[in-house]
Amino acid sequence: MNISLAKIINRMAVRDQEMRKKAAKSGIWDLKIDQINTENMKKIIKENGWPTISLAGKKASRNAWLLAQHADCDKDFQKKCLSLMLIVFRNNPNDIAKENIAYLKDRILINEGKKQLFGTQFITNKQNNKLTPRPIKDIKNLEKRRKEYNLPLFLDYLEMAKSHNSKQIKNIG
Repeated sequence: MNISLAKIINRMAVRDQEMRKKAAKSGIWDLKIDQINTENMKKIIKENGWPTISLAGKKASRNAWLLAQHADCDKDFQKKCLSLMLIVFRNNPNDIAKENIAYLKDRILINEGKKQLFGTQFITNKQNNKLTPRPIKDIKNLEKRRKEYNLPLFLDYLEMAKSHNSKQIKNIG
């Protein structure tokens, strides 16, 4: 395992999460953090390939996905990351968390104005602060897809997301 690589990725993820927590309280989003993290992740991937569990450890591999997930400033980069993650999964399914593939796939679909497949992406209605899922394709097979990608039942996930969202709203007010 590349410990120094893991430390770099984990520090980037800490900055990512700190910025999001501040934004939840202040309403001010620091897009520079996402842009810097995206550029740094491009360099990391160019030098090392996708940060797999065996390369960077479980935590850093998950954090690499988190940074790709938040790279909305570069949708082509998100697609490249998804492609790399799928290659890793095909070659060694134990070297990547399959659920991360589902989250990034949904994020890309939503960013393209399409319906998501796994129901992982939500939006908060600004008028009533209600969290609602973004549109989902083929909803009758949603649970089957979620199960295949190690995701919890949608209603359980929705309740967890609503609980998390209400805590953030309370912190803001």
